[in-house]
This record gives sequence, structure tokens and C-alpha cells, in this order.
Amino acid sequence: MNNILDYKSLGLKVGLEIHIQLNTKRKLFCPCPTRLANSHIDEFTRYLRPARSEVGEVDPAALVEWSRKRTYHYLVPLEESCLVEADEEPPHMLDRESLLVALAVAKALNMKIVDEVHVMRKIVIDGSNVSGFQRTALIALNGYIEVEGRKIGIQTLCLEEDAARKTGESVAEVVYMLDRLGIPLIEIATAPDIDSPDLALKVALKIGQLVRLTGKAKWGLGSIRQDINVSITGGAKIEIKGIQHLYMIPLVVEYEVKRQLELLKIRDELRARGLRPEDIKPNIIDVTEVFKNTSSKIIKKALESGGIVAALVLPSFKGLLSRSIQPNRRFGTELSDYAKAWGGVGGIFHTDELPGYGISESEVSKLYSTVGADPTRDAVVIVADSAERAERALLAVAERASHAIIGIPEETRAANPDCTTRYMRPRPGAARMYPETDIPPVLITDELLEEASKYTPEHPDVKYKRLIEEHKLSRELASALLGDLMLDFYEYLADKYGYKVPYTVIASIFINTIPMLRREGIPVDELSEESIEDVVRLLADGVIAKEAVPDILAYMAKNPGINALDAVNALKIKKLSIEELDTLITSTIEKFKAKILERPDKAFNIVMGEVMKAVRGSVDGKFVAERVKYKLKELLKIE
Repeated sequence: MNNILDYKSLGLKVGLEIHIQLNTKRKLFCPCPTRLANSHIDEFTRYLRPARSEVGEVDPAALVEWSRKRTYHYLVPLEESCLVEADEEPPHMLDRESLLVALAVAKALNMKIVDEVHVMRKIVIDGSNVSGFQRTALIALNGYIEVEGRKIGIQTLCLEEDAARKTGESVAEVVYMLDRLGIPLIEIATAPDIDSPDLALKVALKIGQLVRLTGKAKWGLGSIRQDINVSITGGAKIEIKGIQHLYMIPLVVEYEVKRQLELLKIRDELRARGLRPEDIKPNIIDVTEVFKNTSSKIIKKALESGGIVAALVLPSFKGLLSRSIQPNRRFGTELSDYAKAWGGVGGIFHTDELPGYGISESEVSKLYSTVGADPTRDAVVIVADSAERAERALLAVAERASHAIIGIPEETRAANPDCTTRYMRPRPGAARMYPETDIPPVLITDELLEEASKYTPEHPDVKYKRLIEEHKLSRELASALLGDLMLDFYEYLADKYGYKVPYTVIASIFINTIPMLRREGIPVDELSEESIEDVVRLLADGVIAKEAVPDILAYMAKNPGINALDAVNALKIKKLSIEELDTLITSTIEKFKAKILERPDKAFNIVMGEVMKAVRGSVDGKFVAERVKYKLKELLKIE
């Protein structure tokens, strides 16, 4: 695939949906605290099924979930949830604090605030809301945010309840914890005005930062989540959910564009081969007999469990299922995603990748003969599972293969950790919102708007001036910090530890150290704010020097759950006394004395370089330099 894309000529359009948890005293519709639990007290199980909406339609996404025939098991923490989360008690009034924060953000985004806030029910079909719907309220619309001289439209700002937290999943059951259900979320949706992956990241960062600067956004992994909508000319509008880190956005957009381009090429190739959608026949054939003596462990396991091997012929598809569409993902992977989502199977085999996986060449030949397909022209897909699941899976494969001749189907996809995506379900239908009759509307008064002003973020120009004049940051560092998502966290650390740790050192962690580690492939985005604060605390307590920060953060990122002090011990970083440092410097001078006397103009560089190798992270570099100069002058009379 071509790595250089002209996004303008491709007609790229990207819209963002940014979801940010609020750190309020209570949940959105009950008095429970907005914190996660360590354990649960009770549990219960529910089942969901699709129903027709007020206009007589069944949401297509709901059908997918219902077809999986799964149960939903809920873990109930006593202090962090109540009967509201269990859908056994009507919701309480909309939380006032959450509303005030949402109003402040809406004003900062130049939005038109509604006269009355009405809570709506939005159908949710994955079990993450016990009631089968999510409560959401439109707060404002039609605003904008300026990013690098571009005015990006903000379509809507909503206040909604977060979903339950998934803690386990199998083919038959999904397990959720109810502690997160009901935590207030601000959802901000942009217009599709974004036309490059880099701009998408910058817009997401600026929106996230703006909300965090209210002082009421939660910190930590998962507190900011983002979905994106991506389309190109001739392609389709694709919704991508579950992007865990803002910094994944550019690659997710790039890979989605490449996926759509490759799917359009496959469409053109299928048409060139003379295929029409109706040529894909959903004829499922039982080919168990072909594999009765197979060496494939997967097929053996399915047959031993009473399953079958079912096959589907894709005429004139030979060679296309192995076509790459994203890094490490092929068109056959797309078909497998549909089989998994609709049939609940573990995956598929197809003849573009066979023989392989324990399936022999003779079995492939017999497979073609049994289904009456042409091995030079056709592809065959097989599934080993129960008869019911195998049939559902292959029917989904047939439908997706048929659509490949038409173009790209609009769908909801999930982001993978490597920034590729996988099929989740069809895009939800339009008729999925209806009024919440248990909660009265809230009138937006002048008094309410005035009260909300206390959460309005400080103007960037005022903050920039303060960073330079009070914190003594360079203009470059202050400017970079203003554009960083963690600006509010920097201000928290600066206020708490700035009397012991230089502001420039704290700022450099966010502007220099963390980006550097990210470029090196270290998973620093997994670090919690608490972990970063632990490192700054060690700096303030004199346990480590600033030179140790990169190594400690990298070690913590690679070893989730470890604290900063344990990382220091694991890395054997030991704070040196002045006496120990002087001894080391003296021995270094003696070791390289001949070289120093030969090049006295390089004496400092020689000794400093060797000493820093030994003490990196144990002593501040500035102090080491002072002692090296002193010792050189003292022992060798070198100025």
C-alpha cells in the first residue's frame, strides 16, 4: 500500500466525538460517588432483546447483539451503585454540578445553549446499560473551536451517563461492574470539518484540554475516550469506537483511509471479473466428511464437541481474500470479523490461505470437489462450529462478500491496539432516541449561566503570561505546554511541588520526556497521573535526580502496577552523598589523567561524560558539573 496519501484529493472528512468523565461529587442521576470500586457485594443477570421503536423500526445494531444470544451478568458494588444503576428505581434529578460544568464548556466553545434541558433515552444494545438505554441530554449546539487558524465546527455538546465497566466476556456471557455506570460524561461532537489525521489529533487535544481546564475532569486511563467518523469520496461513513489514547487518532484515520481505498480496488476487481451481488448465493454446504481425519486442531476440537464443518463458495473471489487492506489485516479478516460478530464463532478458514493450519492439500482439493467450485477461480470459506453458529456465520460472510461488489458498507468498527480496526456491528438506525419520562426538564436561567462561569477555563493568553512570568518557563516551553492535554495536571503538580522541584523540570516531563519515550515505542500512555506524581514526589524528596526520570517512567510503563520507589530499587538508582560523588570524580580523574594532561581543554568533557555514565539519575547533573570543575581545579590546577 502507498504510504503517501493526498488527503485533500481523496476528500477525507473526519468528525470527532470526545467523551470526558467529570469528577463531580455524585453521579448524574443518583447520589452515588463517581469512583471505581475494588470489589462487589452482589450480582444479578439480565437478558436483552430488540423491540420496535415508536416508528415501527428495529435498530439493526440491536439485531446483531440479540443474534449472539448472550446473557449479561452485573457485579454490584454497594457504595458505588444503587437501585438506579440496577434499573430498579427511577433516576433522580439531573446533577446540578455536572450541568454547570457542561454549560461552562459550551460557552467556551462558542455554542448556542438550549433554553431547556430535556433528558432523552438512547438505545444501547451491548448490555453496558442495565436498562437497555443510555440517558443523555443535549446542552448546546452550533459552536466552534479554533485550531491553528482553522475554525472547526462543534455540532453538539451533550451531558450523559457513562456505561458500566466490562470486566469479562465469553461467547455466551458478558460481565459488567456497575461502579462506572452513571458517572457524568460530557460528549462533544465536531462537524466533519477535519481533513487530515494530524488536524484530527490537534482538535481532539484542544477539546480535551479545554474540558480538563475546568478543573472538573477526571484523570486517568479511560477518563477521556474518543470515537471518530471517517469517510472519503466514493467510500463510506465509518464510525470507529474505543480509541483509548488521543495519540492513536492519526494512525487510526490513516489506516481507515487505506482500508477504504483497498476495498474500492477489490470492488473494481470483482466488477472487472463480471460479478454481480446476486451471484453470491448463501448456500451453506456441510463438508464435515472432508475433514473427518484432519490434522487441524481447531476442526478436531469442533467435531469432538458435536459440531460440523460448513462451507460457502465465493465465485470468482480467488486471490482477493488474501489481499492486504490494513497492516496485518486482509480482506479475509474482514469476512472473519462478520462471522465472529453475527455467528459467535472463533473465526473462518478460506482457501486463499490453505493448505495450512493443519489442513492438507488433499483436503483442500477434496473440499473444492465436494462443493463443486473451480480451484482456479473461486474461493471457499469454511467454519467449524455448531451447525447453528456455523450457518449464521457463513450467511454473514455471504452478505459481506455480496456487498463488496457494491462498495463499502457503512458500519461501526472497533479500534485495535495497533490502530487497525475490526467490524463491530452495523451503524445504528436514526430512530434510537426517545424522551426520558422520569426526569423533568431543567430551565436554563441567567442565574444558572452566571453560576457556571466559575468553571470557565482561563484564557490561553493569560495562562501563557503566567507560565512565563511566574513559572519562569521559556517561551517555547510555555507555548508547548499550552497545547498539551496534561496542562491542568502540570498546574496541579507545579502548585503542589513547585517549591522544591523547578517548574521547568516538571514541564519538561510532559513536553520532552513523555513524547520522547512515546517515540521510542514505550507505552507511556498507560501511565496514570498517580504514577507520574509519584516520580515528581521522589524528585521533591531528593530521592532521585531529574536525570533518572526517563528511566523510571519507562520502567513503570513497561511494568504496569509497579510504583515509582519500586522502579528506583529495580533500576538500582541510589542517591549519592557529596563524599561518594567526590570519590568517584577523583578516581575518574586518576583513571584518565594521561588523556586529560594531553588535552587539558577537553578535561571537563572527558570527566563529566564518564562520571554521568556512572551517576545518571543519582545526582543532579548541574551539581555534578560544579563538583567536576572544583575537583579538576583542585587536583590538576585546571581552570
